[in-house]
Amino acid sequence: MENKLKNREEIVKDINKDYFLLLPSGEEIELNLSKREEVLNILEKYGYPELIDYVKAEELPGEVKAEAPSIKEMKRLELCDNENASDSGNHRMYPNGQLMFNLIRDWQEKIAKYDLGAMEIGSPLFYNKADEQILAQCGSFHERHYSVRVPDDPNKEFILRFAADFGLFKMVQQAQFSYRQLPLRFFEYSENFRYEKSGELSGLKRDRFFHMADIHCFCKDEEQAIIEYKDICRKYEDLNSGMGIKYANVLRVVDKFYEKYKADLLEIVRYANRPLFVERLDKMKHYWAMKHEWQSIDSVHGNQQLSTVQFDVKEGKVYNIVYADENGEKKNCIIIHSSVGAIERCMYAILEEALKLDRPVLPLWLSPVQLRIIPVNNDAHLSFCKELEFNGIRYDIDDRNEKLGKKMVRARQEWIPFVIVVGENEINGAKFKVNDRRNNCVLEMSKDELENFIKKEIANYPYRPLALSKYISKRPSFYGAI
Repeated sequence: MENKLKNREEIVKDINKDYFLLLPSGEEIELNLSKREEVLNILEKYGYPELIDYVKAEELPGEVKAEAPSIKEMKRLELCDNENASDSGNHRMYPNGQLMFNLIRDWQEKIAKYDLGAMEIGSPLFYNKADEQILAQCGSFHERHYSVRVPDDPNKEFILRFAADFGLFKMVQQAQFSYRQLPLRFFEYSENFRYEKSGELSGLKRDRFFHMADIHCFCKDEEQAIIEYKDICRKYEDLNSGMGIKYANVLRVVDKFYEKYKADLLEIVRYANRPLFVERLDKMKHYWAMKHEWQSIDSVHGNQQLSTVQFDVKEGKVYNIVYADENGEKKNCIIIHSSVGAIERCMYAILEEALKLDRPVLPLWLSPVQLRIIPVNNDAHLSFCKELEFNGIRYDIDDRNEKLGKKMVRARQEWIPFVIVVGENEINGAKFKVNDRRNNCVLEMSKDELENFIKKEIANYPYRPLALSKYISKRPSFYGAI
């Protein structure tokens, strides 16, 4: 049955495309991608730097990109690494990496469940390949499937899911609801598998096992769906901006939907207040008719998709997901797919954003250690350091029997955002000299001032305690001494 499925190249070969920029003014600027220099000149005039990098990396490929430095840094910082005992593209998370992972997950769940009010569900990891609806949805992804066979029936094959759709759609298919209850929003934190080609694997940017917060909205018609679509696009615009990640805005859209919803799309462009790169298709190639993408740019000018919102006009029919309308008749739902972004890819983008800086540093709420305390002399000053307590902050103490200079070097190598050195003056005075890595300056603050300063900055983000011992001497080394 699978040999009847077309691959992605076969599906898109008969689709005609054109490209343009949609500006906040409403003006459309045609882009002829066969004329590289002309396109780049137009982008220089109208585009953001991230949009230029995106088009050069994705739409005008040709330059060989250097390896992203985060691949080495994620190991050196003891965040994560490839797991050699697993398949390629599967990662192990060290304690600090798992902390960062969990904080991003907490943040995504807050967005889904509280900001967007989605109902959380759970579903299995693999599905029967013989199910007609599952197979129909897989479409051009069939080349990227992981397959599982059961011991007592070698002819029975299951597909490891590549998105959260399968289980949710089967669940909603059995649910009973009317137009009065729509739109319905569901959220699932999903573990997904895609058999990416070996040459495509690249650290946390692209792997074969990844975790994603998927949000689906079930709507009664296109009119309600476009309202949902715009609402979620605005939310993701705020969230990606709030992460401090630089990105380009991209839209892929079927021609008739662009003409029908241009005014709505222009609202999204104006909200973002930046040009939108548009790929317009003359026919559908997937289940979606419109798809917004937030494409982040790494430190070597490569691109990677973070969030996405998709206007699905097909799978309500494929799965026979229906509601009762005003007359009691059954109608198929329009579905808005969206993902806040794969956690691994968010980690990649955040690391790469840090590596663009002269002094790399992670966002304060994601820094495994937010504050380090270093005694000048362990015998004279360590006991005072141990008596210091900072509530609601991830702080540690470098209690190793090493010289002060070596301890300061380690703090710099670990990208610790704030460091205080404790000697006689600090013990006898009311203020600490705080080394601020982000601004390359020294601040004078009391203990309470420093605690409140850090807590104020991280107040709107998730918080978890240290992943490792507060005392550096007690910590294992997973990758080798820094």
